[in-house]
Amino acid sequence: MRIATWNVNSLKQRLPRLLPWLDQRRPDVVCLQETKIADAAFAELLGDELVGRGYDVAANGEATWNGVAILSRVGLDDVVRGLEGAPGFPHPEARAVAATCGGVRVTSVYVPNGRTPDSDHYAYKLAWLGSLRDAVAAGPEAAVVCGDMNIAPSDEDVFDPEAYVGQTHVTPPERAALAELQALGLHDVVRDRWPGERVFSYWDYRAGMFHQDLGMRIDLILASGVVAERVRAAWVDRHARKGTGPSDHAPVIVDLDEAPDGDIGPVVPPPSAPARRGGAGKKVKLPQSP
Repeated sequence: MRIATWNVNSLKQRLPRLLPWLDQRRPDVVCLQETKIADAAFAELLGDELVGRGYDVAANGEATWNGVAILSRVGLDDVVRGLEGAPGFPHPEARAVAATCGGVRVTSVYVPNGRTPDSDHYAYKLAWLGSLRDAVAAGPEAAVVCGDMNIAPSDEDVFDPEAYVGQTHVTPPERAALAELQALGLHDVVRDRWPGERVFSYWDYRAGMFHQDLGMRIDLILASGVVAERVRAAWVDRHARKGTGPSDHAPVIVDLDEAPDGDIGPVVPPPSAPARRGGAGKKVKLPQSP
């Protein structure tokens, strides 16, 4: 079974990229984030295209913002939209959907960004992550949590830790909240398979960040032990970030039981211009920094 997760950053805008990618990579289960479309509009836009490809759909969306979905051609049972008891900002947002696909409980999540440390958005992010942990803890043994976590698990998951000082995504409380989720027995399967490798999944659109490979790894597939034991390949499909009209995120792909394309590595193709890390050389300023 091939499981993928992808923050598409607007389903409408990414449709010309998504459909060919489905045909090329042929994932059995796809977790989408930041769809930015209400459920009825999702069905109208993609319903026939997905049915023709054999996918059932569980969507939890809202117009303009947020939105998550699961596409599955190996079954889609016990669908739950949202997280019980999760905080809103101020109202509940479309940030989670779960379903059982091929015997695995799959949860697609779009974790709140947090904006700036110590803000109300940041407190909301930490509280929401607590609700996610509670939901996963109550679930079955065979489980995966997929999506845009908006957290880089460690310093090796950003191009230069010094560039992120004072920013969200890397603060100790965020990383601690992610570690508490993983403490349920979830494995970060890409990092487990590629320890110490330069692996990113997100690059800002501005300032040539992608072409310089100045990115972050914030899109994760976390698998419970019984699922992680089945992993045969785990990688970031960097090729999907290239070309015209891409999302600012690349898909993450995990193959269970067999790897149809072979174990092809953490990035495809290799970075065009890898940057030196650890503050060496010219100091890079984040585009969003003042």
